[in-house]
Amino acid sequence: MNSNVFLIGFIIYALAMIWLGWFVSRNQKSGEDFLLGGRSLPMFLTLGSTVATMVGTGSSMGAVGFGYSNGWAGMLYGLGGAVGILLVAWWFAPIRKLRFMTMSEELSYYTGGSHIVKNIVGLLIFIASIGWLGAHILGGSLYLSWATGLDLTLAKIVIALAFAIYVVIGGYSAVVWTDTIQALILFFGFILMAILAVVHVGGWDAIQHAMDPKALSFLAVDKLGAIPALSLATVIGVGVLATPSYRQRIYSGKDVSSVRRSFVYTGVLYLFFSILPAIIGMAAYTMNPSLENTNYAFLFATSFLPSVLGMIVLIAGLSATMSSASSDAIAAVAIMMRDLYTMVTGRMPAENRAITLSRWMLVVVIGLALIFALTSNDIISYITKMISTLMSGLFVCSILGRFWNRFNWQGAITALLAGAVVSIAVLVNDSWMAFWGNPCIPSVLASLFGAILVTVITPASKVSREEALEMITRERESQPEAVPVPLGKRATGNAR
Repeated sequence: MNSNVFLIGFIIYALAMIWLGWFVSRNQKSGEDFLLGGRSLPMFLTLGSTVATMVGTGSSMGAVGFGYSNGWAGMLYGLGGAVGILLVAWWFAPIRKLRFMTMSEELSYYTGGSHIVKNIVGLLIFIASIGWLGAHILGGSLYLSWATGLDLTLAKIVIALAFAIYVVIGGYSAVVWTDTIQALILFFGFILMAILAVVHVGGWDAIQHAMDPKALSFLAVDKLGAIPALSLATVIGVGVLATPSYRQRIYSGKDVSSVRRSFVYTGVLYLFFSILPAIIGMAAYTMNPSLENTNYAFLFATSFLPSVLGMIVLIAGLSATMSSASSDAIAAVAIMMRDLYTMVTGRMPAENRAITLSRWMLVVVIGLALIFALTSNDIISYITKMISTLMSGLFVCSILGRFWNRFNWQGAITALLAGAVVSIAVLVNDSWMAFWGNPCIPSVLASLFGAILVTVITPASKVSREEALEMITRERESQPEAVPVPLGKRATGNAR
């Protein structure tokens, strides 16, 4: 495909997203409007935005590259993500009625309104959001560099600027509307790509002849091994359950029912979508089994398409990365405004400055993520290492807190530390990495057992969940009055 054709198409696409971001955000009046869309998103916007965020860099470029190397194992990313989002729908949609603004508020609620937990979790989630955002910038830059011939570093800067402009202008409303449009583009593009790729290589028989028979076994378990295959699906599922951008969809939804239905529909669609990257990856392998960088498998598979179709498919790939990037950017800024700002100043920002301050913080967040992206070129390893180290503990805290009223701040801190330490230990031990595939399973198990043990042997919180919720709400609404805490009162509330 002519690089100038694609560059013109990309510029038109980016300008359209910027205009849409401006158009849908003209009536924003408060920080909550900018960061949560006024907490009134209808089901179709939550659905479209969640689908677009799910079908991001890992499940497009990363999963296609994994399918190129390992056949049906390319479905593992989608399978883990589908299970993760369905569990989020079942377990966490009910917390919408508690009106949280960030995931750190939610985990603080589970631990008696602990400021220690809120501050530490806020920092960890901020770092994780930056990491996710960096992965999406990396993925989009690979698309752009391939299609246009731009230097990879310059491509990373262009991608960061492209989605930064419409997010800074429009905030969360821009994110959900552009995500919904992008979801339609990427589904159409990936379905088209999978069909045309199989036809181009001579049909499914040609793919079966080219691929390693072990890669064609169920989820390529014969090639990967059962434990590494399970570990990859698990790390993606854990990532969905602990990623703040999915919680933002809950906090901003119209009500519990609309959030739950949109997540269930997303899970079903994503399960179907998981087949496509694996097929595209295997078709790319059939075309050329000697690519040096498997991240380029999807891009290589577009090389046979006519210019117009190639542009549509590549725009679909960019849609996947940019939609996910915009979601993680706005989640990171919500954390900065709600958690990090109050950690430093002791109060929420003034309402008349909230939107302006949020925009400046978006610039900072995207700049930090760009720096992260400049240090790596391997998407799947980037994502799995980050999830295992930073998010295993967050996952355990959210699960124990959601279903165990006895859970306390000491157990939460233990979960975070144990998960990170064990993940790092596995990462630096080659034999352990070869056995597990990635550190997620041992990291989650260590975090879970450590958190349970420490919670049991330390005192229960004396703050009930109703009192914790009132404390968090007062702080968010800049009401400094202290909430009386009856001595000996144990946590009893729950969002079920």
